[in-house]
Amino acid sequence: MTEPSGESHGSDTGYTDDHAAAGLDVSMPDLATFQNQFPGYSILIEHPEFTSICPKTSLPDFGTLRIEYEPDAECLELKALKLYLNGYRNVGMFQENVVNRVLRDVVAACAPVRCEVRGEFAARGGLSTTVTAGYEREP
Repeated sequence: MTEPSGESHGSDTGYTDDHAAAGLDVSMPDLATFQNQFPGYSILIEHPEFTSICPKTSLPDFGTLRIEYEPDAECLELKALKLYLNGYRNVGMFQENVVNRVLRDVVAACAPVRCEVRGEFAARGGLSTTVTAGYEREP
């Protein structure tokens, strides 16, 4: 059974459904594309200074975000991607949601053959986190 929005999950954590969903629908800069000229190759983009905000503590989360995709008809335009990724700097959002939202938005923007987004987040409180989400077009 799903708890109502704002309800806490676990008496000692204080995390709520609002924390869990934070940032998922925040408006971000648009991703732009350009026409791909070649088939059958992959593109790896690394953003080693990625930053977002923890929705509960409001502390920054730092990490490296990697986007690897095989383009089909469209490629991501890098300046627009940079502005899009920098848009997360002021958004309260769990790391898991960041990676999955980036994947969702990249797939929506350029309809790749396949895509993987990997977030390697720096240690905070002695723990580091790596989140990987993937997409592969159905044949």
